[in-house]
Amino acid sequence: MKSEPAILSKTAKFPEPGFWQRGLDFLLPPVCFSCRVPIEVQGGLCAECWSGLRFITKPFCKSCGFPFAHEMPAGMVCGSCHRHPPAFDQAKAAIGYDSKSRPVILSFKYGERTQGLKTLAGWLKNAGAELLEEADVIIPVPLHPRRLFKRRFNQSALLAHALGDASAKAVDVFSLKRRKNTRSQGGLNARQRHQNVKAAFLVPADKRPHIKGKRVVLIDDVMTTGATVENCTKALKAAGAKKVFVLTLARVVEPLKKYDDRKKSNHAKS
Repeated sequence: MKSEPAILSKTAKFPEPGFWQRGLDFLLPPVCFSCRVPIEVQGGLCAECWSGLRFITKPFCKSCGFPFAHEMPAGMVCGSCHRHPPAFDQAKAAIGYDSKSRPVILSFKYGERTQGLKTLAGWLKNAGAELLEEADVIIPVPLHPRRLFKRRFNQSALLAHALGDASAKAVDVFSLKRRKNTRSQGGLNARQRHQNVKAAFLVPADKRPHIKGKRVVLIDDVMTTGATVENCTKALKAAGAKKVFVLTLARVVEPLKKYDDRKKSNHAKS
């Protein structure tokens, strides 16, 4: 009797699952996706970069996710949200955006270091577990086509896809559009940021059926004043979204002027 071909044989031996990863690590040794120093595992951070991160935990504003400095009763909102309730239903962020986390975020956003996507998606999944449980679809903040052509990828869309894989949620990158090629928000104060992205987003008529009645998790990399996600939310709710939750990788956790002054000081020193 002829023996089965090796490829079909029940006794055929295949490399262990870690074999290919070890081969890849040999050819391309793992490095920190932020500072590029050698580490043990692909897609991770070195001890120094990791130790500088501030993960946002309770207590925080129930509305915008801003962390409180002291213990507060559950369900409390910050002064800003009390004075000006946001259009979105709830927002959360994984880490605080500061001098330590900034290089990690920017290496991904502008340095095309996407090796850490699974790690970043894990942070988002942990931070937004309650939001994702209720959500129907994940939608990233879109780039204008001209900006997308220049940058070559939309970091928010990459995060959305990675989070969709990690949470088994549908991802929609086509329904929300940026119709204005707005200037960068960097260097603008709060009022200028809101004016810059005012009416910059829309859901085209043919995409509205994909949004109507849905509970959306809107993904962005960094939340500063909330101007971008606020205007995205207005466009989604105008298209019939039932709820819009905002989930960002990081958010500024100190007053904008202090943050901008520090950035200018760091640029002057570099």
